[in-house]
Amino acid sequence: MEILGTSLRVCVDDLETAVPFYERLAGVRALQFERGGVKVAAVGCFLLMSGPAAEIEVLRKVAATIAVADVDEAHRVLTELGARIVAGPVGSPAGRNLIAVHPDGTVYEYVDRRT
Repeated sequence: MEILGTSLRVCVDDLETAVPFYERLAGVRALQFERGGVKVAAVGCFLLMSGPAAEIEVLRKVAATIAVADVDEAHRVLTELGARIVAGPVGSPAGRNLIAVHPDGTVYEYVDRRT
């Protein structure tokens, strides 16, 4: 499984206020989309999220987002290594993703850019 990088997950109260700060910090424009009532902005290595409290509470449990070349391969490798897949793979506006709980209990999102 090829890991391409990671994103720091940041839950914010107001996405529109937070985005300009992170755009200037990272030196790139945000890619914004909405999924399941949660507004998301990918800004460099930051993944900003804002939405209903119940949704954000769930999102805070995911330690990081890990970019991989192929989510299907990640699914296979993670399963072989004893991780528990709790969601996905499913499509999203930014590619496909899955949520996995590692054997140590840490929760990660894995995402690729395939549509």
